[in-house]
Amino acid sequence: MKGIDTNILVRFLVADDEFQAKKVYIIFKEAESKRNELFVPILVVLELIWLLESAYEISREEIIDSISELLLMPILKFENQSVVQQFIQAAQGNRYDLSDLLIAHSAAEQGCETVITFDRKASKYTLFELIQ
Repeated sequence: MKGIDTNILVRFLVADDEFQAKKVYIIFKEAESKRNELFVPILVVLELIWLLESAYEISREEIIDSISELLLMPILKFENQSVVQQFIQAAQGNRYDLSDLLIAHSAAEQGCETVITFDRKASKYTLFELIQ
């Protein structure tokens, strides 16, 4: 199994570099035909969220939809897939920061009661605890 970096998923989703996007398509097709999986670290998901929001100014809804669709691809094996699925559910119907939600659900999966933070906005989400 091979792991993939954030830029692979960005090229796949955004296709802002035609040459690299074609390469990713070939890699994904080859993995599919050989029934191989490509590993997606949780940090890649976090970085993907940040890049799509800040550098590409993609809407929250499109980001959530894109990650949901990536989860359905049998060639992609996500680290802590249940965390990513919980994150997707938690992101629906609210305005919490997507990165904060992924952090909170990752910590909860590891047995944390809460995530302590100085971020007032994040602390409104049940898995965060505001430190004053």
